[in-house]
Amino acid sequence: MERRTKVIAVANQKGGVGKTTTVVNLAAALSARKRAVLVVDLDPQAHATLALGLEKRPGVSLYAVLTGEKAIVDVIEPTKWNNLNVIPSEVDLAGAELEFGAREDRLEMVRNALAPVKESGAFDYIILDCPPSLGIVMTSSLVASDGVLIPIQAEFLAMDGLALITGSIERIRSSANPQLELNGIVFTMVNSQTRLTQDVIGEVRGHFGDKVCETTIPRNVRVSEAPSMGTPVVFLDPRSKGAEAYKAFAWEFMAKNPTRFEAAAAPAPQPPVSAPQSPAPSGEPGAAENAPAPSSAPES
Repeated sequence: MERRTKVIAVANQKGGVGKTTTVVNLAAALSARKRAVLVVDLDPQAHATLALGLEKRPGVSLYAVLTGEKAIVDVIEPTKWNNLNVIPSEVDLAGAELEFGAREDRLEMVRNALAPVKESGAFDYIILDCPPSLGIVMTSSLVASDGVLIPIQAEFLAMDGLALITGSIERIRSSANPQLELNGIVFTMVNSQTRLTQDVIGEVRGHFGDKVCETTIPRNVRVSEAPSMGTPVVFLDPRSKGAEAYKAFAWEFMAKNPTRFEAAAAPAPQPPVSAPQSPAPSGEPGAAENAPAPSSAPES
């Protein structure tokens, strides 16, 4: 069945809300369910790159594609897990706001850069880890996307942040990308025992209805520890509360964003393997998708 590649931007102009953690663990959980995923790290801090076990390298990022120095196929890096590839970030992206601000195609530059990969059908999902600011890079990322996933914390300032990002979505929808939609709002670092948490979640649900994801991500030590080990928590400790939550969230995400097959018909999960796969931007994700995985790290 032909893939219907979905480009999803994970964005929130407020830092510290679990944006990159959500990108990394959602991508990992999707890849374990045999979805081919490409993470595009657009944050100059490169936290998604590091959390997926890669190092920052000069010239290996979307920046080199945006400047015309490299083709996009030359900056796609494999990870050590099946079906999971990354376009890393680097410090040069920090200057993109000034350097690209005067470009005539600045709104379309990310969409144009990603077009060969999206059109190839090599990936089920292209997930963009946007920088925490409402600048040129985030705006261009939203123009390139089919939907926007917004991670937020259950705090009183959450509504203010949501107003900013949803306002940006509406402006882009009315001008540069009519197909852009609010894909979902997911609560992260949740302490379900507090009254404040329940009040904020209730308030956001009252405003956004079914756009608020049913799955919430609890505050969990293993989730916090995983980035320092360069491994998503869904692979590092698949039975931890944080990993279980992200795996449940991946099911919810797949149901909203079907690609080759419906989430209800998904195959059994595939655990991580040690041998890296090669990126395959011009067809199926390669033999690594069907490669046998060791039984030492079973997925639940």
